[in-house]
Amino acid sequence: MSTPLVAGLDLGSTGVKILVADESGAEVLIRQLPTPWRAGAAGTTTMEAADLVQTVRELFELVAADLGELRGGDARIGAVAVSGMGESGVVLGPDGGAIAPAIAWFDPRGAEQVEALPPSIREEFAGRTGLPLGVQVSVIKLLHLRDQGLDLTGARWLNLPEFVVAALGGEQAAEYSLSSRTGLLDQDTGAPWPELLAHLGVTPDFLPPFVDAGTPLGAADAAWLPAAFVGARLTVAGHDHLVSAVSTGEFPDDRYHVSMGTAEVLLRVLDAPLPFEARERLADWLINCVRHVVPGKWVLVAGVKTGLLMRRTLQLVGVNDRAGRDALDAAVMEQPYEGVLQAGDVQVSGARNDDGVLRLVVQADGAGPADLFGAVLRHGNDELALLVEAMDREVPPATSALLTGGWASMRSVQRARAEVLAGVRVSDRSQDTAYGAAVFAARLLEAAPTTTDARAHRPA
Repeated sequence: MSTPLVAGLDLGSTGVKILVADESGAEVLIRQLPTPWRAGAAGTTTMEAADLVQTVRELFELVAADLGELRGGDARIGAVAVSGMGESGVVLGPDGGAIAPAIAWFDPRGAEQVEALPPSIREEFAGRTGLPLGVQVSVIKLLHLRDQGLDLTGARWLNLPEFVVAALGGEQAAEYSLSSRTGLLDQDTGAPWPELLAHLGVTPDFLPPFVDAGTPLGAADAAWLPAAFVGARLTVAGHDHLVSAVSTGEFPDDRYHVSMGTAEVLLRVLDAPLPFEARERLADWLINCVRHVVPGKWVLVAGVKTGLLMRRTLQLVGVNDRAGRDALDAAVMEQPYEGVLQAGDVQVSGARNDDGVLRLVVQADGAGPADLFGAVLRHGNDELALLVEAMDREVPPATSALLTGGWASMRSVQRARAEVLAGVRVSDRSQDTAYGAAVFAARLLEAAPTTTDARAHRPA
């Protein structure tokens, strides 16, 4: 029997990725399929639970076939850890089946529910949860579903990575970093916020037992699993941007980890949560102070939707493949950072984390794809500079930055971010989040083979 391999599964906003690593931590293979969103009118975006499970099944089948060719028929995965986007999840009914589609974190619905919150909740929301109040947080989408007629009696919420672990055969559990994205978790107590649960109309068991990232949650036994995955130990690795930071090993407190996907996130690690009042001040700038995937640590998370804007800019100028993106990258680099047009010839907005709508105003002739993309990069820098200023007022300034994620490989992106961040360097990994999840999976094999009761982690 060959030595078991480990797999990190990353449920990203654009793609679902799986990375398989060997006992030394070396990458064996990476596979990816598109995230199975269903687009609706006016930016609404949902995903059926069955579609997500089918995508994971197809990925596992691809990996099993690849491993058969690379390692022989006895190759097997010993552990799987699942990471992914926050805010989006699945509502399960009393019988355990999904009763509503997952709503994307960038879906615009929920403004009416924000306005209808009781004043006491509105006033305390940022300080208690560490999140800015807005349509992105999960509880607002849940209130929208409730107001549209969804019966939450006896229901349960699972964030997407937690749902996938359960679909593979693992225990239902609420991992702290993902639960921090819901708006239901009180950052000081580590328990659900009773007043908000009551407003939603649910009881505390609407959320499963809380666990730290990496907690053993059983073994994979779903009937559809390829043989290579049957019996693999399972865990939730946590929120994708935070898991990406873990992939680098030791992470200094004075460094920005910059995760560049559909959302671009600046992350700072803290030894303790900032006070209630500081969380309120940061929330005014749409900055989060929430729990890390590392137990006993917290993070500042400042996000902008620059990846979304860059993707839409590429689509706008007809770039739909890697070769086209590389050519555009080279064209941008032929220009100075500030571009070659006059100031104001191209105006961009939409990168704020509560926006995401690409708006381009072109006021002169001669603007080509490189001019548009360069303007989008500079707009992203303007928004990031505001966030850096806000964080520097609460914690000592960062002295270095590590760029990770798909956009970080573009030289024009690297040059732009070096204008606003100190000591920029670029990760040499192609899939930091999936690799970070694989690190969590490897720890399952290092641990003693005992069964962990997730209920033991429920806060008092």
